[in-house]
Amino acid sequence: MQDCCDDLAGRVIDICRDSRFYLAASESLTGGLLADAFVRIPGASDVFLGSSVTYDIAAKASVLSVNPNLLKMHGAVHPRVAEEMALGTARLYTQYDYEGRVIGMATTGVAGPGPDGDNPAGLVYIGYALPRRLIEPTAVHRELVDDYRTLSYELHLDGDREQVRRGTVMRVLDRLNETLMLYT
Repeated sequence: MQDCCDDLAGRVIDICRDSRFYLAASESLTGGLLADAFVRIPGASDVFLGSSVTYDIAAKASVLSVNPNLLKMHGAVHPRVAEEMALGTARLYTQYDYEGRVIGMATTGVAGPGPDGDNPAGLVYIGYALPRRLIEPTAVHRELVDDYRTLSYELHLDGDREQVRRGTVMRVLDRLNETLMLYT
C-alpha cells in the first residue's frame, strides 16, 4: 500500500506545484498518516504546508473553528464536521502569499476496533475545502463559503484499526488526485 500512496501523493504534489496550489490537512483518526504520506515525497515542502492532528473533539472547535453546536449535536463523525475541519484547515494555513490557493483536507471517523456509540468501526468522512481559483473555470453555480467550496465523502472501510487508518489516507489521496485532474 505504501508504494501506491507514494505514487498518488507524488502526483498530487506535482499537480499542485505546477498549478500553484498548496495543501494543508487536519487529521483525527489518521493521526498524522496523511501528513506522512506527503512528507515522504522529496519536494513536498514546495506545496505541503502542514497538518494539525485534532483528535480531541474540543480541539476541532478551538483549533479549526468547527461549530461547537454541530459537534454537540452530531459528534465528530459527521460529513459536515469533515467539511468544517477542511475549511478551518485552509483558513489556518493560509498566508498572504497563498491566499486563494490552499486546499484543505480533513479526516474524521471511527478506526475501531469497535464502534463509537452508534457509529460502526470503519465509518469515515473525508472532507475538502477547494479554493474558488481551483473550481471557478469549470464549475458554475457552486455554493461557496469564504471563497471555498466544501465537500465530503462517506467511506465504509473494512479491516483492523491500522487498515482503516491507511485506507482513509489512500481514499483522501485518490479523491484529491481525481479532483485535481478534473479541474486543473
